[in-house]
Amino acid sequence: MRFKYVCSDCGAVYETDEIMYLCPKCSKDNDGKTFSKGNLIVELSDEVLRKAKEKEHVRAEDFYPYETKDEDAYPVGITPLVKARRLNERSGLKNTFYKMDSQLISGSFKDRASYLVAQQAKAHGEKRIALASTGNAGAAMSAVGAALGLDIVLFVPESAPINKLMQSVLYGAHVIPVKGSYDDAFALSIEYTKTFGGINRNTAYNPMTIEGKKSISIELFEQMGRKAPDAVYVPVGDGCIIAGVAKGFIDLKRAGLIDTLPHLICSQSVKSNAISKAFKDGKFLPVKATTRADSISVGLPANGRMAVRYIKESEGWCVEVEDEDILNAQLELAHDAGLLVEPAAACAYAAYKKDADNIRRKLGKDASIVVLLTGTGFKDMAAFDGKVRLPEAIDPTLEAVREIHF
Repeated sequence: MRFKYVCSDCGAVYETDEIMYLCPKCSKDNDGKTFSKGNLIVELSDEVLRKAKEKEHVRAEDFYPYETKDEDAYPVGITPLVKARRLNERSGLKNTFYKMDSQLISGSFKDRASYLVAQQAKAHGEKRIALASTGNAGAAMSAVGAALGLDIVLFVPESAPINKLMQSVLYGAHVIPVKGSYDDAFALSIEYTKTFGGINRNTAYNPMTIEGKKSISIELFEQMGRKAPDAVYVPVGDGCIIAGVAKGFIDLKRAGLIDTLPHLICSQSVKSNAISKAFKDGKFLPVKATTRADSISVGLPANGRMAVRYIKESEGWCVEVEDEDILNAQLELAHDAGLLVEPAAACAYAAYKKDADNIRRKLGKDASIVVLLTGTGFKDMAAFDGKVRLPEAIDPTLEAVREIHF
């Protein structure tokens, strides 16, 4: 076997080839009043890690729990690592890089998890995958499904951005808007797979989502000269992205390719800060999530406990920012670096800006920093309403151009 499951909470080990979602011991007490327990960690075998270490260059596929197929049908990575010099001069941190996962095929980081869940489905002879999403995960899974011939059933809160929902419709998914929150759609999608079968791709519920997302860390290791950065700013909602980033570096460390983990910095809106609060006060309680950054607007994080665990293990910390700071960061990335991202991705940059003095004190001005930009701005152009507008049309004359005075 290439892997086994380990419960993140009680440490129970499950050596099985069957699909598992949650630890049966810990999850039976979940009542929706606190962060759920029983999320599973996929632990690769020593043999898989040994083979990876022996390679001159590693790829994400070297660390996957499933053998992958159809890589040319839906390539995932390697996304650009941008050094935005104008922004770095402003922050005083010259070795800051921006990981452009907005350049993945569906336009977001969620391609990584969706691709691996598709490989899981193929390995088990399943054709149907169900999930809940505010947009990005659904669009990614729908795109992968279209490329690999899988049937995707997508439950979405009706308030999700129309651009993201239309992506999934165009890819041919069965899109089911739900009158309620993301948490409502999440619960309904789980009931769907229990009743009608197929694989559930829900973030954190299916541990392979974290395994897919860890691929970004393997890429960063190679892109940064076969070493880990000093710190990584991650936009956080349900805790699965930051857990995936952590898991990639943990596997690299287990393989003997790095010595220490980078500091993982949980970047959240003050209007959706459940994981940040739990990290600070040790209470795993839900919040009322109202942030404009819809991709990280989560009241009861599905992977909150594991996220807090990994932030602590990496000696990381949390930074909370106002929604206004997120939207201003979104404009700054576009104006001064040519990087058009959605609000959730801009949250990581807003947190980095707020935290720059702290980084210089803790790690020094030469520290290597990565800011994860996880989704393209084209997915949610409504975020710019009231911030920018198209100019008025002019007459087709040189005199009219002179009157503009720019």
